[in-house]
Amino acid sequence: MAVKSTKQKTRTKPKQEEANEEPVWTYRGYKLKSGEFVTAMVHFFRAEVQRANIWRQRLDTTTNWAVVVTGATLSIAFGQASVHHSVILLNTLLVVWFLFIEARRYRYYELWSYRVRLMETDFYAAMLVPPFHPSPEWAENLAENLLTPSFPISMWEAFGRRLRRNYYWILLILLASWVAKIWLFPEAPKDLAEFLSRSAVGPFPGEVMIALGIGFYLFLAIFAIATVNMTRATGEILPRFGDESAPAAPSMEGKHTGLRALLVSRRRRRQLLALIITDKSETVSARIMTDLKRGVTSMQGKGMYTGADRSILLCALTVTEVHNLKTAVAKEDPKAVVIVSPAQEVFGGGFAPLEEE
Repeated sequence: MAVKSTKQKTRTKPKQEEANEEPVWTYRGYKLKSGEFVTAMVHFFRAEVQRANIWRQRLDTTTNWAVVVTGATLSIAFGQASVHHSVILLNTLLVVWFLFIEARRYRYYELWSYRVRLMETDFYAAMLVPPFHPSPEWAENLAENLLTPSFPISMWEAFGRRLRRNYYWILLILLASWVAKIWLFPEAPKDLAEFLSRSAVGPFPGEVMIALGIGFYLFLAIFAIATVNMTRATGEILPRFGDESAPAAPSMEGKHTGLRALLVSRRRRRQLLALIITDKSETVSARIMTDLKRGVTSMQGKGMYTGADRSILLCALTVTEVHNLKTAVAKEDPKAVVIVSPAQEVFGGGFAPLEEE
C-alpha cells in the first residue's frame, strides 16, 4: 500500500504544479505568461515614447527654422533702407511652407502619441486600479493601428493646431514689419495715396497687394477658429480612450455640420464580411465561435461546377481578426474557400450599437 501511495503522489504532483503555475495570456495564437506579456508591453511602450519624442523634436526644428529665417529677414529689411519690402512677403510665403511641413510632421507625431496614450489609459492605468480590467477594445484598436497604420488626426486639424500655437504670431509679426517697412522707409508717407503707391510689387498695384494681404490673414483667422474644437490630437489634448475615435462612430457623423463637417476626419475601424464555403460547416463554425468569439450564420449553396451542395458561412469581423479566421478554418477544413470583403457598416453583435443615442 505504501508503494501505491508513493506512486499516486508522484502522479498527482505534476498536476498540482500545473495548477499552481502562473496564468497564461493567450492572444493571437501566442501563449505568454503574464510577466512575459507585461515585459513585452513595457519595451513596446518605451519604443513608442522614443518615436514620439523624436518627432516632437522635429516639430521644434521646423518652428526654429521659421523663427530664424524671420529674424534674419527682418534684420536685412530694416538694416538697409534700399532693401525692398517684398523680401518680407517672400519670407511670409516661406513661413507658410514651414507650417505645411510642420503639420505633416505633427500627424506623424500624433500617430505614435496615439499608441502611447492607448497604453497609458487602458493598460497602465488599469494596472493601478485592481482588479486589472482594461477596456475591451483597446488591444483591438492598438493591433489594428500596428497592422494598418493611419493618422489619428486630419491634415486640417494639424494645420490649424500648429497655426494657433506658433505660426499665427510669427505671421502677425511679419505683417506688422511689412507695414512698418513701407511706412518708415525712406520716410513717413505724406498721405494714403503715397502709402498705397509704395505697397506696389512689380506689376501689382498697392491696392491689390493690400487686398491680398487682408484676404490672406482673414482666411488664416477663420481657419484657426474653425479648427479650434477639433480634439483628436491625443498628444496635447490627452483624451480618455474612446473619445478620440468618437467622430468615426456612425452615431456621431450627423453631429457635425457646415465647415466643421468638411474638416473632421471620417476614419472608422475597418469592418469586413467573410464568406466561408465548406463541407464541414458544423466543425468550422464551432471553431470560429470558440477561437474568435464571433457569430456565424449558415446558408445553403450549390457548386455549379461539381453540382454538389455546400454550406456558406457568413461572419462579420475586423481587420485584425482575418489571420485568426484563416487559421481557424484551416484547422477544420483545409480545402475550404474563404472570401473576405469590406463591409460598409456592421451593427450589433460586438460592433456599433443598433440603437441611436
